[in-house]
Amino acid sequence: MSLRDLGARVGLTHAAIKKYEDEQATPSSTTLLKLAHALNVRTEYFFRPETVALDRIEYRKRSTLPKKRLEAIEHEVIDQIERRIELENLFPSPPVVPFAPAQNLPALVSDLSQIEDAAEAVRKAWDLGYDPIPDLIDVLETHGIRVLMIDANADPKFDGLAASVNQMPIIVVGRNWPGDRQRFTLAHELGHLMLGNRLADGINEEIACNRFAGAFLIPRQSVTQELGAHRNYIEPKELALLKEEFGLSMAGILYRARDLGIVSPAWRDDQAKLFRIKGWHLTEPGKPYPPEKAHVFEQLIFHALGEDYIGESKAAELMKMSLTTFQTVRALEGSDAASHQ
Repeated sequence: MSLRDLGARVGLTHAAIKKYEDEQATPSSTTLLKLAHALNVRTEYFFRPETVALDRIEYRKRSTLPKKRLEAIEHEVIDQIERRIELENLFPSPPVVPFAPAQNLPALVSDLSQIEDAAEAVRKAWDLGYDPIPDLIDVLETHGIRVLMIDANADPKFDGLAASVNQMPIIVVGRNWPGDRQRFTLAHELGHLMLGNRLADGINEEIACNRFAGAFLIPRQSVTQELGAHRNYIEPKELALLKEEFGLSMAGILYRARDLGIVSPAWRDDQAKLFRIKGWHLTEPGKPYPPEKAHVFEQLIFHALGEDYIGESKAAELMKMSLTTFQTVRALEGSDAASHQ
């Protein structure tokens, strides 16, 4: 639920809600009751101690948000991961495998070209081949990486974060971001998990993880197959079609072509200047890539419900829904469950 939606439910502006979230103002007891009712929680929820702590928190490059806003984001992440851990602990055996780095990764990456081998090693270990990855979140979740989504429209400077809880890696992206932005952030953070301790001195980790993200989303064999071994010019429409197929931005595909020697660095730089002139560095032309969807938490809820690990009331509580709303979703009369996570 967005701040604007919550504000509408309790008769407040989203700015007022944001002040409560950032601890810049304190709600009255009447407002607190309204908030609890809208969020389907008891008022004690707002005063309960957090039971997990985020370790190794790392924000992506553009995070210049005020400290209070960063703390509010972290509290939201903790709330989501607490409910996720509580749900998983109700299963008789762990429903998700623990994360482990892929086998056959380069022991030491001393040149950025080795990133291509690392990305292919992960794809091979996860049986992904060289095809596009349509549901990246599901792939990461299947291999032990919890992916959380937050409503980040009010925070344009938030560019994602990675953390861990009890050695369990977590990646957080904006729910309403364009799909290609979500996917690049997810793949970039996967790069940190796979390469973090393997980079030689002098290799910039952020640059290496950017290279990994592109190579993971569209591996070199696929780039060469789609574009050819050498090009003098690539039509923007061709880039847009590849973006639609692989879920990597047009700008990202240009970087892939440059990194693999298909186009010259000078030509790529000229195209980057053209993108800025046309405003494409902010919003690329053509059909937007659809946002990723987080399915696993909801699937686990209904798995647990079907096996009688939980009842309807607990399921509704975990999903932060009223019991009536949950019953509507369960009866397939409504399906907007992801926004309640």
